[in-house]
Parts: sequence; C-alpha cells; structure tokens
Amino acid sequence: MKVGIIGAGAAGLTAAYELSKHGHKAIIFEEAPFLGGQASTIDVEGSRLEKGYHHWFTNDTNIIQLTEELGLGEQIRWIDSTVATLCEGEIYDFVTPMDLLKFKPLKFFERLRLGLVTLYLQRQRNYHKYESISAEKWLKQHVGAGGYEKFWEPMLRGKFGEVYYKEISMAWVWGKIQTRVKSRSKNMVREKLGYPVCSFGEIFDVLADRIRQSSGEVHLSTKVSKIITSGNTATGLTVASGSLQSQENFDAIIATTPSYVIPKLLDGLPDNYLSKLKQVEYLGAVLLILLLDRPLSSVYWLNIADRTIPFVAAIEHTNLLGPEYYAGNHIVYLSNYLTADDPLFVMSEDELLSEYMPHIKKINPEFDPSWIKKVFHQRVSAAQPIISVDYQKRIPQHQTPFDNLYLANTTQIYPEDRGTNYSVKMGKAIAEQVMLDFGYEFV
Repeated sequence: MKVGIIGAGAAGLTAAYELSKHGHKAIIFEEAPFLGGQASTIDVEGSRLEKGYHHWFTNDTNIIQLTEELGLGEQIRWIDSTVATLCEGEIYDFVTPMDLLKFKPLKFFERLRLGLVTLYLQRQRNYHKYESISAEKWLKQHVGAGGYEKFWEPMLRGKFGEVYYKEISMAWVWGKIQTRVKSRSKNMVREKLGYPVCSFGEIFDVLADRIRQSSGEVHLSTKVSKIITSGNTATGLTVASGSLQSQENFDAIIATTPSYVIPKLLDGLPDNYLSKLKQVEYLGAVLLILLLDRPLSSVYWLNIADRTIPFVAAIEHTNLLGPEYYAGNHIVYLSNYLTADDPLFVMSEDELLSEYMPHIKKINPEFDPSWIKKVFHQRVSAAQPIISVDYQKRIPQHQTPFDNLYLANTTQIYPEDRGTNYSVKMGKAIAEQVMLDFGYEFV
C-alpha cells in the first residue's frame, strides 16, 4: 500500500513510521523546511532547543515508548518540577499540595475549598458529565468567587484569551487536572517531568531516517496544493517544490493539517463535515525566547495571574534541564496565546520585547536588559484549539467523507490537551485504521 501524508509533525511522522514498519510505502510532504511542526527546534549556542516549550508527564507513555523503540530511551531525564504563580506582586510556589495553604490572595477557607474541589476532580473518572457546562460556571459554583477569580480565571484567560475563556468546557479543566496528578510521584507530593536531552528534534530526525530506511520518503519544503479525487474517492496529491509541480497517486492519504486547511485542498465536502471543520476555532501562540547570562527565577513554570502583564507564563527551561546543556546560558520562554488580530500577535521581535521588558522586572526586580544575550521570536498559528462547551459534538471524524482520505490533527485530541504524546498516539491510531480499512493486519 502507498500512503501519502501531509505534514511532518509528530502525528504525520509517527503514522509514516508505523506504516513503514508494516511494509507499506509512506511518503510525507511538509511545506516547512524542517521536521517536527510545533515541536521543531532551533540552534542555541550549538544545542538544539524547541521553538515552543515542551516536556513530558510520567503518563505520556506513547511518546516515551516510541523514544525507547528508536533507541533514544537513555536520553530521557526525569526531573522534579517547580511550578509557581505570580499573583498580586508575589510569587507563590505550587510544588506540593500543601503550598495551596500558603496562597495568601485567598482567604484560608477559600484555600481549603479550592484544595478539596481539586482533590474531588482528581478522583473523577467520567469526564462526560463536564462536557456540557462551562468551566467558568462550574468552578464559580464549586470553588467560589474568590477561588475562581484569583486562581482559575487567570489561567483560563491566559490559555484561551479574553475572547474565549468563558466558553471553555469544564471537561478541559478535568483533563488538565488528571494529567498533572498522574505525573506525581507515588506519594502524590511532587510532580516529575521528562525531557529528552537530545531534544525533540533528534527524535524526529531518527523517525525520518527509519522511514527512509523502510523505502519511505520525507520531502521538506514541499507544499501540497490539492487533494485529487475521483468521484467520492481521494486518489492523489498535487505537490510543489520550488517552481516544480507534480501529481502523485496514492492508495490512501492522511492529512495532519489544521482543520481550516482541508477545504482549501479539495472541493465537494458535505455540509455536515465541512461545518465541523469550520466550527473549531484556534488561537495562535507567540513566544519570546530569552537567552540570559544568569537565571531569572528559581521556577520552571511560572503562571502569570496578573492580567496587567502582557504574557501569560514564563517558562524557564534551564530550571528543568540545566544551563550546562546550553553552554552555561539560561533560557526563558515568555508565552502568549492570542487571536490573529491581536496587536501582540503581529508585533515584531523588537516591538514585543519592548512591550514585555517592564513586566519582566515583576518576576525579578533585579532584572536588567543587559542580562539578555540573544532573543528568538516565534509565532505559530493554529496552536491551540478552543475546547468549548459540547466540543465533542463538533469533532470531525478521522475518516473523511471521501474514501481513503483521513484527517488527524489537534482538534481531534480530546479530552486530553494537544501535545506530542497525544499526537504520537493519534499517528499510530490513524496508521492502524488505514491498514485495517484496507484489509491489512496491525500487530
């Protein structure tokens, strides 16, 4: 079987790898000049670093197993996480459950109530009962106005912006809590996070090599401009590399693009499926990566609960994996999720840094611009699907209305949040579905 795959992110590469392992020819076409999609890397002082912050939880078994299968298991490091929240000018640790009791912006009774509700959610296994209610409504009712306004609302605003945060399904919050608690150690006190010291980029490189070794192909800087159909069946792709354009026939096609791209590649989608593709909205991600000559803080993941600060999190990567891996430099991501028309989304690197600079001192009053050795500016569209109330009803099926054409993207990861682990899981699942649909075994 010959399968064409649009996109060389985690899902596309995994699908091609699984198909290749089972004797099928997989050919990937990627418009960008690099592998990995949103988990691709840049060079930082001779080391590879993800353009967007990434880590694994201990229950991210799919990508962990894949990394081990590729012979890179020894590269994984498991490190105690440090998490904190900046609120009302103070940084409050959230490393252990007991830290909640020290969160002074809430009254003591409010802290207890917030902790008990969180514990209750940790023990819930049926997320379906949360799908049809907004996180705002459920949390206000159960943790109270104080717990919502000081703790949960800033996080929802930060993740989904002013436009969408009130629409988010409680099922999404349930999923985030489940992920975090499952990554705690056996005594349920400290959270451990994983990271491959070889970088995510090395994992993707080895995946691509394994695909090529199995007679597959990976074409970068190659854009798919059309999905070719005959009647109700997808039969091939029109691709362009530079000024050269060609057509290639396939038995099956897997598209890992954002949902809104699919209608641009083919006509004739039925209204019900087209509606699902168009209903899901996305936020983009904007990141400034600061290369510093000294640490900004002692925290890996700092949530910003002050909405006067124009970024939503400061992730100090070298508080997870030490600066010795980056020639002694300290690396901080300043993160934002924004709509495409937000002024911050379209700012240049210099404009954004100028906007952020006064607020960095709120993290560390001693911060001085002279600490900055280099700045990297990253902008990603379609970074975060909006998981609104009754979202499950709007998820498009993997099998599209066209025979032999499959969709596998982040809008279909639910109730978990998008991430490399679930993209790997989906890539493997879509490869299995294609093989079974064509009468092949998947062992």
